[in-house]
Amino acid sequence: MDIRIAELDNEALVNDLDDLSGILVDSVTAGAAIGFMLPLSKEEARRFWSQDIGNALSRGERILFGARLGPRLVGTVQLVAACPRNQPHRCEIAKMMVHPEMRRRGIGRMLMHAALERARDIGKTLVTLDTRSRDVALGLYSSLGFEIAGEIPDYAWDSDGQAMHATTYMFRRL
Repeated sequence: MDIRIAELDNEALVNDLDDLSGILVDSVTAGAAIGFMLPLSKEEARRFWSQDIGNALSRGERILFGARLGPRLVGTVQLVAACPRNQPHRCEIAKMMVHPEMRRRGIGRMLMHAALERARDIGKTLVTLDTRSRDVALGLYSSLGFEIAGEIPDYAWDSDGQAMHATTYMFRRL
């Protein structure tokens, strides 16, 4: 399996819009806690990528990474580089997604390594993230050196709207 990780600019975002939208819809359908509720339409996913993320990329607020297997995009993560003025040393990891069919193959780890390396390159010394408490992703983040800062109960609804879950905030110094 030859996975390639790259930064995606607005042109790549447009070219990979179908793959990005598919990853998002299929991840939410599989239960991912990434801020979306079911049912999530392909059109809503396309709007998120093309408008919300496209605009953030244009403004330099986010850096988007993609994991590619051949021509197909199979995973993505974002580095939120724009933080408040009193936090120029910090950035956030957001919307870590690997297509459900491609999980447990090291793709998430590869995406995270690329994001952390880029964070160092742009002079960041602290990276934060939040994830659903007791999610399988906690193991990945811990293995990459992230430490738990705390947990907030009843933080968000699961994507199916059946129950609320806690979220765990994590950090890593670079």
